[in-house]
Amino acid sequence: MATQTLALPAQPALPTGFKRWIIVITAISAAIVELIDTSIVNVGLTDIAGNLGVTIEDVAWVVTSYAIANVIVIPMTGFLQRYFGRKSYYIGSIILFTISSYGCGFATNLEMLIFFRFLQGVGGGALLSTSQGLIYDAFPASQRAVASAIFGMGIVLGPTLGPTLGGYIIDNYHWSWMFYINVPIGIIATFLSITYIDKKPDEVNINRRGIHIDQIGILLLTVGIGSLQYVLERGEADDWFDDAAIRYLALIAAFTLPFFIWWELRGTKEPVVDLRVMKNRNLTIGSILVVIVGYGLFTSVLLYPLFAQRIVGLTATQTGKLLIPGGFITLPMFALTGRLLAKGVSPRLIVSLGYVAFGSFCFIMSTYNADASDGDFITALIIRGIGLALVNVPLINQSVSTLEPRQMPTGIAIVNMMRQIGGAFGVAITNTYVTQRTALHRSDLVSHLQPGSPALTERLNAMTQGLIAKGVNSIDAVSGAYKNLDAIVSRQALMISYLDTFRLAGLFFVVSFPLLFLLKKKKMSAEAAKAAADAAH
Repeated sequence: MATQTLALPAQPALPTGFKRWIIVITAISAAIVELIDTSIVNVGLTDIAGNLGVTIEDVAWVVTSYAIANVIVIPMTGFLQRYFGRKSYYIGSIILFTISSYGCGFATNLEMLIFFRFLQGVGGGALLSTSQGLIYDAFPASQRAVASAIFGMGIVLGPTLGPTLGGYIIDNYHWSWMFYINVPIGIIATFLSITYIDKKPDEVNINRRGIHIDQIGILLLTVGIGSLQYVLERGEADDWFDDAAIRYLALIAAFTLPFFIWWELRGTKEPVVDLRVMKNRNLTIGSILVVIVGYGLFTSVLLYPLFAQRIVGLTATQTGKLLIPGGFITLPMFALTGRLLAKGVSPRLIVSLGYVAFGSFCFIMSTYNADASDGDFITALIIRGIGLALVNVPLINQSVSTLEPRQMPTGIAIVNMMRQIGGAFGVAITNTYVTQRTALHRSDLVSHLQPGSPALTERLNAMTQGLIAKGVNSIDAVSGAYKNLDAIVSRQALMISYLDTFRLAGLFFVVSFPLLFLLKKKKMSAEAAKAAADAAH
């Protein structure tokens, strides 16, 4: 009697030529669009608030809702890809992101805008995550470094281009176009994904009944991470623990996150996020370093536009244009990083150089003042671009290089989540530190304004005469001179606080630098690289 052999599904052929680059362009565009949307709205909050008739504090929920959804979805991407299949999950996320983008632009009130922004964040979390795996799969194992470099460009260019594009739209069009611009990109990406992306064998005839759903883990992750993200995003605006919602959500996060860790380690055999991989030294140390990089990236994206516009007086468009040279220098640097990794140059050496460059950017920015020129900003931002290109790819690779292939999905998910959390911490720390330092410096500056001081009297008289020369009566001119002086003091205090905050970010890089030398040196095997490619998110 002849023995029948069950044929396994054939592995899809590696894409080549036109098809490969269509997949790469589609995936990198989706990743960049997702990351642009994390920062593009920041420059338009004032316009959105005015148009919808709400306060800046209320409209900040447009940023918070997206961030909360994003950071919840990212660690669950591995499970969602297994359950739905990577191609179906990816296409579904693009469609959700596109429809939500249209909904955001069409929103007629704040509640509607926040609702669609949350859905946009749910879809966006998958765009960033799954795009990495698609790009890796488009290249053979020998060219994984090239794939890493291409994905790394998206990680950096997205947050960099966000304020640039947002500033241009706000200065020239209605704020809704910050969202409508995603619609044609989403439609094209959906069509190309359906046409050119192949399903892997394990995506065919998925036995969903055989996949355990860790409902308790998903609930704890959603509540815990969502609460933590809310506290970090809204803490400064809501006076931290003086606000009841912040207190309650901080307590919820403090309870649910440790319980989530316990549940994933001990409470279930099939966790939604297998935290056992954190026993790996490289992943643990790499995750800490990725938090610092995320902190530095998002802090610089937040702080540079504020400094350029509120202190130097640049428009949103001018501020965005100064980011372009740094963005362009990043492209060849990513290519160079990929080649260095492919030739066997130590990832730790490359990351160390990137760390020095990014720390240098922070300390250079901490020396600027209101007279900073366009050239000053361009120089600093080019150094930042070089640092990010050297840090991102080798650090992510080194973080997961000592994991077993089966652990790659969870390891990469954790690294991506840590980058987002680092960004959230960066925004929270920056907002709080700027506020506290501004109050301190204002108090110091005011203490030096002694009544009767010849210098003070001369300055007030000059401002008073200047106002009188413009037709202001003498009484109002004196009052106006004091108001102008108060504005000057406030602006000076704000400037010094920005410089302090850049210096603080630089110190984070200095303090964490020794951790680089605790990373084990290990080149990722072809098998591990393929596993990372299959499950990267």
